[in-house]
Amino acid sequence: QVQFVESGGGWVQPGGSLKLSCVASGLRFSQNLFSLHTMAWYRQAPGKERDLVAIITGDGNTTYAYFVKGRFTVSRTNAENTVYLQMNSLNPEDTGVYYCNRAGATQDDYWGQGTQVTVSS
Repeated sequence: QVQFVESGGGWVQPGGSLKLSCVASGLRFSQNLFSLHTMAWYRQAPGKERDLVAIITGDGNTTYAYFVKGRFTVSRTNAENTVYLQMNSLNPEDTGVYYCNRAGATQDDYWGQGTQVTVSS
């Protein structure tokens, strides 16, 4: 069974920054298999569906949703089964619960608890 543990969320004022972390574990990610997986960050705002935020391939190629491009940076450390999301110039529309998972994950896949990000003054 896979497991994702997200952390690093919190409250921040508009214009502020946060860096999220996600550690993946489980058989699917064991024995250096993590680098084979394209990983992604998602977010779910209150009352809305979960949206894809950023994707990173095993060798570090990245893709971003238009609403975070230029402000967020996704990275990973394969040796530590960890994915990061550096978020700058945050605005209230970035408020939500942030999750990591494999790219293309669906509601039927396992999801972690996520980490809450709140942007307000």
